[in-house]
Amino acid sequence: MWFVDAAHFVHGSFLGYLWCLVRYFVPSPSGRKRYNVLGALNAVTHRMVRVSNHSYINALSVCDLLGQLASSAGRLPLTLVLDNARYQRCALVQQAAQSRGIELLFLPPYSPNLNLIERVWKFVKKESLASYSLATYEAFITAIDGCLDRLHSKHKAQMDTLLTHQFQTFDNVPVLSA
Repeated sequence: MWFVDAAHFVHGSFLGYLWCLVRYFVPSPSGRKRYNVLGALNAVTHRMVRVSNHSYINALSVCDLLGQLASSAGRLPLTLVLDNARYQRCALVQQAAQSRGIELLFLPPYSPNLNLIERVWKFVKKESLASYSLATYEAFITAIDGCLDRLHSKHKAQMDTLLTHQFQTFDNVPVLSA
């Protein structure tokens, strides 16, 4: 089972914590450049397959990702867990998945906490972007790609604790009237 979602990283300053006695101003780029990453995370092996660009994530990007996943899986059955983004539910993606024998499983609306890859995006922002001032767009992209490339090596212990299959469920919740 693969969890799929996109992250849109905007080249700018990311907030962090800095304690000092004097005021310090951090130079920041304009925030007009975006680096888009569409990723698929294997729930068991924590392997990540991704497609990235500098413009927009659309149905063609999803079809590229489906092609990469289908070629790497061979004859094994694939199930992708997706959110309800319009570019993931369109007819082009549905046909591409059906032709490759991939099952698409859509999450309920407004439930990003059920998608494991959301945890990876939060980790990448914290690890490679928070409290850093990256002067050039190329350094920005290198920081993101470097963090994603080292998920299996340098960050393996953190990924093992972060990507557990434990979700909070609410059974027998009493409904309170106001």
